[in-house]
Amino acid sequence: MKIAESLDGFWVIAIMLLFAIAIVIQFYGIIREVINYFFKDHINRYLLTSRLKPHYKEVLIEKFGYYHHLNDQDKSIFEKRVQKFINIKEFVPRGGIKHITVEMKVLIAASAIQLTFGYPSIYFMHFRKIILYKTDYYSNITQKYHQGEVNTRGFIILSWVNFVKGYNEADSGRNLGLHELAHALKIENAIRNTEYNFIDENSLKSFYRLAKHEIEKIRLEGSSFFRSYAGTNVHEFFAIVVENFFERPEQFYRYDQELYLVTTQLLKQDPLYHARL
Repeated sequence: MKIAESLDGFWVIAIMLLFAIAIVIQFYGIIREVINYFFKDHINRYLLTSRLKPHYKEVLIEKFGYYHHLNDQDKSIFEKRVQKFINIKEFVPRGGIKHITVEMKVLIAASAIQLTFGYPSIYFMHFRKIILYKTDYYSNITQKYHQGEVNTRGFIILSWVNFVKGYNEADSGRNLGLHELAHALKIENAIRNTEYNFIDENSLKSFYRLAKHEIEKIRLEGSSFFRSYAGTNVHEFFAIVVENFFERPEQFYRYDQELYLVTTQLLKQDPLYHARL
């Protein structure tokens, strides 16, 4: 009798263990995703453990004006974010560029962090590759020459000559890097990944309302603070607004105070005061 009872107890425990294992196996994928979100994607997006390499910092100091307006604490954060961006992206040379230089990596990364400095966890995670051409390149998709573009498959494409020109002519309101990254920012906000929906929806609605009015003005009157290409559609309008927001903030503010303030809400920073919001 005792032996039978022992066997019965053994089978009960065995069945319970098998049942528990089955549950763990069934929910393993969900558990793994939860752990991945909180401990890898979510928390690690905020961790800045690597200091900017000295030879990278030299480029930043010498050639990136935005950096110089930051206070010491923000400079330290900016440097680490630039290093992190470089670490997680693949830079691919194309058309006339044989290899990616230190200067290329640092300045493109700095441009991305400039745009997202108000969003400490945003690194354009959907866009894994930065493809770099020497100058204007021919696209087989559009069958046109381009200076840069953003591919929804996860590529940001830039022409180096035009990228550098944008920062050398810092008050022109034309900056290829900021323009293309602005497109990438809007796409990133709409992609359902760990960076999804980070832009305040009410601010976006306000922006679209003001954009509609200004686009109509550009199309009908042909006169605006923004160049005529901004009248193409709301996406191009946003990109050109971003260019002027960083390069000509005082003139932008005088032209349309409401639109300027809405843009500070969208990007969580104010170039007039060199401050994050």
